[in-house]
Amino acid sequence: MSSAAATAPRVATKTVVVADDTAFVRDRFKTALETAGHNTITVSSGTELFARVKANPAGIDLIVVDLRLPQANGVSIVRALRTIDPQRPPIVVFSGTIANSAEVRELAALNVGGYVNEYTALQHIVPSLAPHLFPGAYNRRTGPRVVLGIPIAYRFGNTIAKVAWSNKRVGMGLEFLNIGADDQQAIADYVDSHFFTNRKA
Repeated sequence: MSSAAATAPRVATKTVVVADDTAFVRDRFKTALETAGHNTITVSSGTELFARVKANPAGIDLIVVDLRLPQANGVSIVRALRTIDPQRPPIVVFSGTIANSAEVRELAALNVGGYVNEYTALQHIVPSLAPHLFPGAYNRRTGPRVVLGIPIAYRFGNTIAKVAWSNKRVGMGLEFLNIGADDQQAIADYVDSHFFTNRKA
């Protein structure tokens, strides 16, 4: 063994539950997490999810969940998980399974840590989950988030965006009112490269 390999810091192994009824999504997240050295438990239904979490809640470091599972649906999934333990493990929701902004507000009240696109590119899966797996290394905000009480708009050249909603835990959402062709293409390129490069045909 080389001296560099012997002195390289080891990343702590975490256990992640991935709950989604689509095998393609489960398998990609499992591959990415296990390649990075983490343990992964995959489940495809609400019944299986609750059974796994109840069996060993202290042994789970993160739950990544689809809100449209068989035998469970919507925010009630997260509410049921929080009855097992109100604070942990951290929960990340697949963003494509959120029905509306009301669900975002309900999830924030239930301390959902964040959102991840279920079709994010394979190489971005672990980096997108790392802040939830290792919060001490990422959540270093020194000041409070500010909830905006007045409408605010931004202008970037010919592109105009306004704050559509804000939440002190989640952040804010922007609505584009006017967007130039170059900016539209830049956004399309970003979405394609980060979210859809590995999407199932």
